[in-house]
Amino acid sequence: MKCRHCHAELSLQLMDLGASPPSNAYLTAAQLVAPERWYPLRVFTCTRCWLVQTEDYAHYAELFSSDYAYFSSFSTSWLAHSKRYVDDMVQRFGLSPVSHVVEVAANDGYLLQYVQQAGIPCTGIEPTASTASAARAKGLEIVEAFFGVELAERLVAQGKAADLIAANNVLAHVPDINDFVSGFARLLKANGVATFEFPHLMQLVDDCQFDTIYHEHFSYLSLAAVRRLFEANGLCIFDVEQLPTHGGSLRVYAQRSDTGARSVESRVAELTRVETQAGIETAAYYEGFQARADDIRDGVVTFLIEARRAGKRVAAYGAAAKGNTLLNYAGVRPGLLPWVVDRNPAKQGQYMPGSRIPIVDEERLQRERPDYVLVLPWNLKAEVMNQLAYIREWGGRFVCAVPRLEVF
Repeated sequence: MKCRHCHAELSLQLMDLGASPPSNAYLTAAQLVAPERWYPLRVFTCTRCWLVQTEDYAHYAELFSSDYAYFSSFSTSWLAHSKRYVDDMVQRFGLSPVSHVVEVAANDGYLLQYVQQAGIPCTGIEPTASTASAARAKGLEIVEAFFGVELAERLVAQGKAADLIAANNVLAHVPDINDFVSGFARLLKANGVATFEFPHLMQLVDDCQFDTIYHEHFSYLSLAAVRRLFEANGLCIFDVEQLPTHGGSLRVYAQRSDTGARSVESRVAELTRVETQAGIETAAYYEGFQARADDIRDGVVTFLIEARRAGKRVAAYGAAAKGNTLLNYAGVRPGLLPWVVDRNPAKQGQYMPGSRIPIVDEERLQRERPDYVLVLPWNLKAEVMNQLAYIREWGGRFVCAVPRLEVF
């Protein structure tokens, strides 16, 4: 396999998770009698440009299908984060009713609804029909397509060049990352700004967040790799923020290399220095990751087996993609974890891919009162524990597996 950015041969393996189905390929009851398509799940580090990436097997159109079940608006903390983002961008960059904001990967309109409420014209780009439909129901204009140079040039020709482009948790999801980034350089106005939020590779490695590895995540990103990627495709980074979202993320601010005039903030050099000192561009930094992930896997299985032997009942919360990676790598099936609660009606009544654990609504949790609730989307641990605090009434306790098994 060659690097999807610089095309160098890849040989440094970060982790081999065996094989699994696409993490958002939830099953209906009718599909339980049919086989699933599983793909190898291996991650490599490019030792030329230091982009960490998943080996390609599944086509992106299969991973992001018309019935894609991830809806951003079901997380209240994420909605609050998005509202703060819009408020901050309006103030920092002086956005007004004569501006134009574009969001790439607009999902169900979770962010653009706040742009719309501010009276600023906006356009969302979202390739999955299920979430695009939900965004349109909010009165938003949505272009239902995958983003790249071709779409960017078409939008510019339609007079829809952008003062601000938001791209939250999408940079890691694109197979042709060069075409994707080049599209931003084409779509931005001369002094426009693009912001990208993505989980920081340093957090993934340092906290062994291996469950964030799945087929839909083609790339795992450091500031150093993103800076190199952007410079090769017409963008220049002028600021960066470290965020607590998704277990530790970066928000990178970029402008066009040919026309952008904003000075580079000191935070860019400061974080670059942190990454360099950590050794993020050395092979040694990635050693031992597999063994640490295997310890987490073994801890989960041991906990579930011991709970079963002790007559304790364990349920899970959050039919998240990261949960599917964890459960499939650990080989967990309904015999150890009988059901998973999720607030999203689009997932309820379906089954987790691979493990085939049923997904149920919250009423099941209240009715059966399990002894433990395994929180699969650990990045939302505080939100989930607050939402489900009532399990304490019957002595229930929360469990998280990553970065280490903890019972709360």
